[in-house]
Amino acid sequence: MGDTTGRSGRPRIAVAGISHESNSFSSSRTALVDFGWLPDASPEEALRRAAQEYTTVSGYVEGARLYGLELYPTVIAAATPKGPVADDAFEALAGDLVRRLRAAPAIDGVLLALHGAMVVESYPSGDAEIVRRVREVVGPNLPVVVSHDFHANIAPEIVEQSTALLSYQENPHIDTKQRGIRAAKIIADTVRGMAAPAQALAKPPMLYNIVFQYTKREPLRSIVEESRRLEEAPKVLAVSVAGGYQYADVPWMGPSAVVVTDGDQALAGREAQRLADMLWNTRDRLFLALPDPAAAVRQAIESDRFPVVLMDMGDNIGGGSAGDSTFLLAELLRQEARGWVVTLADHRAALSAFQAGVGGVFDLHVGGKEDRLHGEPVRVRGRVRSLHDGLYFEPEVRHGGDRYHDMGPTAVVAVEGSTLELPSLLLLTTQRSSPNSLHQLRSCGVSPERQRVLSVKGTIAPRAAYEPIAARIIEVDSGGATAVNPARFTYRRVRRPLFGLDQRQPVAEDP
Repeated sequence: MGDTTGRSGRPRIAVAGISHESNSFSSSRTALVDFGWLPDASPEEALRRAAQEYTTVSGYVEGARLYGLELYPTVIAAATPKGPVADDAFEALAGDLVRRLRAAPAIDGVLLALHGAMVVESYPSGDAEIVRRVREVVGPNLPVVVSHDFHANIAPEIVEQSTALLSYQENPHIDTKQRGIRAAKIIADTVRGMAAPAQALAKPPMLYNIVFQYTKREPLRSIVEESRRLEEAPKVLAVSVAGGYQYADVPWMGPSAVVVTDGDQALAGREAQRLADMLWNTRDRLFLALPDPAAAVRQAIESDRFPVVLMDMGDNIGGGSAGDSTFLLAELLRQEARGWVVTLADHRAALSAFQAGVGGVFDLHVGGKEDRLHGEPVRVRGRVRSLHDGLYFEPEVRHGGDRYHDMGPTAVVAVEGSTLELPSLLLLTTQRSSPNSLHQLRSCGVSPERQRVLSVKGTIAPRAAYEPIAARIIEVDSGGATAVNPARFTYRRVRRPLFGLDQRQPVAEDP
């Protein structure tokens, strides 16, 4: 596997992406079908599609053009966050990756787009297991550069097995393509002998609550700015501060700092620890004081500026929740709010609306059907306003970089009491879809700017889309598989003690 083995004389780099954010507290396992992967799936087609988006793999494609690489696609698959990945699904994906790598022509390196918070039934870190298997195939010397999500729970084994690791620096994730480009540059320089990556990981013993992981706001903003400043230093190749993913009950849950230098292990270690100390030193600012659904709806109704966005944090689809929480819907109905929009993933209710047809009467209990974490089904009366295929396109760079979205067949119900001036609307989707784009609503004939209250099932990710139009955003301490208060969950596998989980405060130390 020597240098410049591609047919064009350029270094040939294998590309793989198996990405999933796994919620240990979700009642639903993630199956192979959730990844949209088939045994005869075309990785070449996936690579062509990525070239039209703003994802990490899109960055690999652009980086290959900029730095003279030939890409060899293998497995590129991702699933919407949900429960842990079933063993058979993981083995199918990882097995196909290994098979394709073994059958590949001579390659000079591997670019791996992994999430960093994949939990598999048999592996606390599915990402670490993928890197281990890749390393086993390609040997100890071939460069393997790994990209992670900002919410990665970075395991030491990944840093040990990879040549370089970098994560997104922004949340919402609007820098995905740029980080992919940087990963491509690192591997291009490495295979040409222009760089010799040395990296270090430091993890403060804490849970960094997702509420505080908005990188455009303190306390994280200054730390992220420092990571960017450090990345400009001559001997530094990449700097990453990952917030971690608190819904994965795994040993290395929590924030991380990773610094990759050009051959200077001591520098990487010092700077990684310095950034980890900066994270640790913000702990006195990480206290929750959020309204519950009843108080949040009351504040929205009483607001003198609109629209008000209610962040339904307990049902954060992008964090692996069911998407059918009813706590805010129930309060909007109980408090007789007007001019609101709620989106629910309820396959049966959506199909019932299709059966009723446009203008048909709708009278059903909706939501709260996946489990008991997300509230009870709520009775909704009204009329079907419109029906849609659920497909929409986002032209701007939004969280994660995806441009093509699919909610499945979607119905819009005008709830009893709606008027033309102040319509109260329920969007019923047949598939969970993270609300990272205003076109989720616009594609269904809903003008978000004209509504008084927008209920959004997310925490940080939707802000890139909703902040430009929101008069006010209210973060809601709602129940669900992504409830922001960790006291709602029982953790069994995390290392202890951890600040944010335990009364006894740990002392910061290296992993």
